[in-house]
Amino acid sequence: MSAPQDRGRRGEELVGRYLEADGWTILARNYRSRYGEIDLIAENGTFLAFVEVKLRKGGGKVQGREAVDWRKQDRLRKTALLYLTQNETSLQPRFDVAEVEDGPDGPFIAYLENAF
Repeated sequence: MSAPQDRGRRGEELVGRYLEADGWTILARNYRSRYGEIDLIAENGTFLAFVEVKLRKGGGKVQGREAVDWRKQDRLRKTALLYLTQNETSLQPRFDVAEVEDGPDGPFIAYLENAF
């Protein structure tokens, strides 16, 4: 696995632990379809969150949420729809973005609910 992939997996692991500490259950990691990949799929009894994780080095010019443009959102929606056709649920789906900033004092997570 390359260094960027290692960093990405590390960010996904950090966000997974963050969500679990907040009472969420991780249902899937790196769910793939022909349209793309969803980093994390989690539920908390009310919501089914499709979570896109963006890890950035501290002090970067671009925020993680800015990397989730309309093309990425479209791929995430299509992949989520495929997941929902295969996994029936009564939970309210939503799309969240977790920005992980890797700074000198350790990682910081900014979690955006209903990001798009």
